Amino acid sequence: MSFIPDSAVLLQFAIASVILSITPGPDMTLFVSRTLSQGRAAGLASMAGALTGVLIHTTLVVVGVSALILASPTAFLVLKIFGAGYLVFLAYQALRYGSAFSPQEKKGPRISIARSFSVGLGVNLMNPKVILFFVTFLPQFVSAHDPHAAGKLFFLGVMSVVIAIPLSVPMVLAADRFAAAMKASPRVTRFVDYLFAGVFSAFALKIISAQAK
Repeated sequence: MSFIPDSAVLLQFAIASVILSITPGPDMTLFVSRTLSQGRAAGLASMAGALTGVLIHTTLVVVGVSALILASPTAFLVLKIFGAGYLVFLAYQALRYGSAFSPQEKKGPRISIARSFSVGLGVNLMNPKVILFFVTFLPQFVSAHDPHAAGKLFFLGVMSVVIAIPLSVPMVLAADRFAAAMKASPRVTRFVDYLFAGVFSAFALKIISAQAK
């Protein structure tokens, strides 16, 4: 099917998505914090909201990038090179400052599942780093000359959600043990930081070297 990228691209994207899903950050902190303070249902609702945000970001990127390709393949190339630079910056940030994971265990007033969902959605949609990441990351996996770029971009966005679900759900279901393990094992978190930095630097170098030929 024309909207499915080739196997090499799928493998590369899958690796990146797995690492992105297990890297501690605002979304993971929200899932775990909400579970610790409100229960598993609230944690799962927050996770569902954030993943819905991913699909919305994907849709916006598909529309914007598709228009950019049609308007100017050269401008799309500039976006990809800028994206490669941003991936290098993220890799540096991971090595320099480490992952952000500080779940709050404080009990608060009970809130509805719908409210938990909306909080997860809002955190994802309103985070400028998430917006910039999607705008610069997804285009790395398509060519400006691919007539099926839009379909492939959307397929990859959905694929990232499918990959994230089985990795995120266990974190929610065992939030107390997961949070304790993360706090007790800084070496594991640091390993994930290095893994993130290494893989995303490799993607950046891949796009830059490919365009330099």
